[in-house]
Formats: sequence, C-alpha cells, structure tokens
Amino acid sequence: MNEVNYNAEGTLFNIQRYSIHDGPGIRTIPFFKGCPLSCQWCSNPESQRLKPELMFNKIRCVHCGKCTDACPRQAIAFTHPYFVDREKCNQCGECADVCPTHALEMKGTRMSVAQVIDALKKEETLFRRAGGGVTLSGGEPLTQPEFARELLKACKDKGWHTAIETTAYAPKRVIKEIFPFIDVALTDIKAINPFIHKRYTGVDNRIILENLLRIAQITQLVVRVPVIPGVNDNIEEIHAITEFAKLLHGVDTLHLLAYHTYGENKYALLGRIYPMRETALVSEEKMEQLKAEVEAQGFHCQIGG
Repeated sequence: MNEVNYNAEGTLFNIQRYSIHDGPGIRTIPFFKGCPLSCQWCSNPESQRLKPELMFNKIRCVHCGKCTDACPRQAIAFTHPYFVDREKCNQCGECADVCPTHALEMKGTRMSVAQVIDALKKEETLFRRAGGGVTLSGGEPLTQPEFARELLKACKDKGWHTAIETTAYAPKRVIKEIFPFIDVALTDIKAINPFIHKRYTGVDNRIILENLLRIAQITQLVVRVPVIPGVNDNIEEIHAITEFAKLLHGVDTLHLLAYHTYGENKYALLGRIYPMRETALVSEEKMEQLKAEVEAQGFHCQIGG
C-alpha cells in the first residue's frame, strides 16, 4: 500500500456525482480550484483562480439587505451593475454567510484528503458495480500537486479506478510524481501552433506537448480536441494535431468536442464579461469535415466526450 498523507489540504469548488463523460463507467469528480491557462472559451471560470471567490445570482436575490449590512468593506450595492464591487471585495465571504437564498455564494472550499475520501465513499459500491471511479478535474488539478497526488494515492489504496482531466501544463517533476497513480488521463490538445495557443490560452504549449509525450509512456492517454471557432476549427490545425498525436504511445482515437456556451452565465455571476460572447457555434457539417480529416490520418474519431 502507498503511504498517504490524509492531512494534505487543497481547494475544491465542487464534487460532482454520477458523471458518464469523464472516464469509464459512472464517475465522481472533485473539481480543483486554480488553472495556469486562461482559455477564452473556459466553461468553468470559477475554477481559474486558486482562492475561493464570490458569485452572485441575481435571480435568487430577494433584496433583503442582510448582505449589505454584513459587508465590512461596503462592496455590495443594489445600484452597482454587478451588485458586487470586485475592486472593494476581499472575498471574505461574510455576505454569503448571511444570505438566506444563497444568491451570494463562495466558490472554493479548503478540504483535507481525509474529508474528500469521506465524501467519495458514498459512491464506493457504485464504482465497483458500474466500473467507474474518481476523476480529478478543474481548473487544473496539477496546480495543487501535493493534494492531487495524496488524493490519488488514497483512491488507489481503496481500489478505485482513477482518472484526471488535465491541461498537462506542469513541471516534469509533477508529471513523474502524479501519473503513476492515474489509470486514464483525459487531455486536451487545443492547438499545435504556439502563437495561436498562447493568444487564446495565455500560455505557450511547448511544456504541454512535451508532457503529453511523457504521460503517454506512463498511463492510458485519451486525446480531446475542443473545436473552437477562429482558433482550430480548420483542416490545417486539426491535421497538425493528428500529426503530433501519432507520436503519442497507445493513442488511436481522438475526441472532437464542439465549442459550447454552457458556462457563459457564470461570467456574469463573477462580475466578468464572457470573452467569446459574439462567437457562433460550430456547425454539424464542419464537425463532420474535421472528423473526416482525423479519420483520414488513421485515427478513430468520436464527436463528443
């Protein structure tokens, strides 16, 4: 058995149950806070920053005024366009503590490995019967490497199947320490062109591509391509991705994930503007064209996760 530090702590913003698209079988997903990338199409903007942060849902608000009385920095006003003045707010959470309708909510909870395992135990029988397990997601789990490693070790000691959804943007040391405890790695390749990648995600992709080569030698790797209009929704970029994928040990299938706007409303909840608010969806015809290109390069191709 692996010696586990059950006292190791990290920050999660959700634990989602009964997922069928994030690894084999039925999965439970701890969502990690923090991500080194800032993808313009991110559907979980509440995951980007490591520290807990305040979200405001105006539909739930009953204008009781308890939050304005509780705020020590006077950062809340009904006249403010986003209700919360983010420049004044220090994310103390006192307003959320008194909100009777949960219109104000802090996203991000500090938890120990022991606490997370206790929460995951509820689905232990389901993991075994449905061939599922635990998938770390985010955000980027690798931004909290000790917490991720100890949580994965604890899951393996329970005999649970483990997976991770990752950008693979991390130091080589982190890859070597964590991936021996992972059964399946679900990883995006967003673009091969480094200039395109940095423009739309905020980081260069050299570390990512190098790490994918390493990960493929350690565990099973599933390659997903989020198809984003104006970024990689063209034959040239998809062809470049397949050429790189040919270098990845054991990879014979690519998943094409069509751009969606499911997370757009979360930006307003955080007092932010959605960067791709004027971007059209990818047509089914375009997705079929890109799928044909993937298959022409000798891969199986699946549209959707």
